[in-house]
Amino acid sequence: MSGLRERKKEQTRQALSDAAIALFLERGFDAVSVAEIADAADVSKPTLFRYFPAKEDLALHRFADHEDEAARVVAGRPAGVSPLDALRAHVLDGLERRDPVTGLCDHPTVLAFQRLLYGTPALVARMYAYQGRSEAALAQALGEARGEMRGGDALDAKVAAGQIAAVLRILAEENVRRIGAGESADALYGTAVEAVERAFGGLREGLGY
Repeated sequence: MSGLRERKKEQTRQALSDAAIALFLERGFDAVSVAEIADAADVSKPTLFRYFPAKEDLALHRFADHEDEAARVVAGRPAGVSPLDALRAHVLDGLERRDPVTGLCDHPTVLAFQRLLYGTPALVARMYAYQGRSEAALAQALGEARGEMRGGDALDAKVAAGQIAAVLRILAEENVRRIGAGESADALYGTAVEAVERAFGGLREGLGY
C-alpha cells in the first residue's frame, strides 16, 4: 500500500510541475503566481505547498531524479571499474541518448525549457542549490570508494567531487550554448564526445579516482 501511495504522490507532483511549467513557458516565470498554478492544477495552495515548498521547485522538479545521479553511478559501478570511468561511460551514454541533462538535445520543448531556466535568475539560483546537493552526494560516494581502495580522507573526496561536478556542468552548458546558437544535436555529437574524453582525461591525470 505504501508503494501505491508513493506512486500517487509522485504522479501528483508531476502533474503540478507540468501545469506550472506550461504556464511559465507561456507567460514567463515571474508573471505566474502560485495561486494561478494551483488553480490550473485544480488543487488548493496549501496542497501545492505540501508538494513544493517553493515556486522554483515546480520548474526544477524534472531535475529531482538527477540530483544524486552521479553518486548513484559511482556507488553502483561494476567491480573493477573506477569512479571516473563509470561517470565517463554514463555521460557518453547520455550524449548518445540525447539526454537533456547533457545539454545535447534540440527537441523544441527542451530548448524552450532551457531558455526559461537560464533566462530566469531565480531558477538559476535554485538550480545551483540542486547542484550543491548533487556534489555533496557525489563526495560521499567518492569517499566511500576511496575508503574501499586506500583509505583517503573526506577533504580529498570533496575536492574531487567539486572538480567533477564543475566539469559535468561546463560540458552541459557548452552543449546548450552551441545548440542555442543554431547547431543541431546530431551535428554536435562528435564534438561533444571529444570534449568528454578530453575533460575526463584531465580529471584522470589530476585525481586519484
